[in-house]
Amino acid sequence: MPDLAIPDVVAALERMHGAERWHWTPESDPFEVAVGAILVQHTNWTNAERAVDRLREAGVLDPDRLADLPDEAIEELIRPSGQYRTKTRKLRAFLDLVARHGSLEALLVLPSDALRAELLATWGIGDETADAIALYAAGQPALVVDAYTRRLFSRLGLGPPPDDSYGAWQAFLVGELPPDAPALARFHALVVLHAKHLCLARRPHCGDCHLAPCCAFASDAPLPP
Repeated sequence: MPDLAIPDVVAALERMHGAERWHWTPESDPFEVAVGAILVQHTNWTNAERAVDRLREAGVLDPDRLADLPDEAIEELIRPSGQYRTKTRKLRAFLDLVARHGSLEALLVLPSDALRAELLATWGIGDETADAIALYAAGQPALVVDAYTRRLFSRLGLGPPPDDSYGAWQAFLVGELPPDAPALARFHALVVLHAKHLCLARRPHCGDCHLAPCCAFASDAPLPP
């Protein structure tokens, strides 16, 4: 089976998914990105997007307007994202963080280490959410590691064990990727698109994957009937 390096994986992902749409772009509203990063926890993007759309339609996709709503109103608006009571508490904690810094803009221009520390100290925000906010809302270089990342690279026989720490997975990937925000944002988007469309958790479409010749998982997968 041919040897495979991370740049080879990225190039193959670009060939397969380069023309597909990703929901966050450099033009995305930073607050919408931050809210979406919180609401997508423990659900899929379709459900989170429905909740974000409801907030937008209600005219409260703004830190001040959302903070003015009672918890019950927020819960009802974000209900499609699931765990809506817990996620309301998480949104409230993030809104309190924004208020302590005076504005979202003031928070997002903090140096990267300081921003990440502030986010991780906020209730309901862990490594993955913090890095997504830093990368897609603040435009800072941050490497997002999610379940899709672990699935893809583990199937390719690359990286630490799938259940190893977030930091171990970041350390594995970061030295092989360009240290700039657009490249890291593109990398994460391509991984997610691939995992959603081809490298599925169950019944992956290995026959359509350019990485299949280098993938031990694909070589062991049963042929379609």
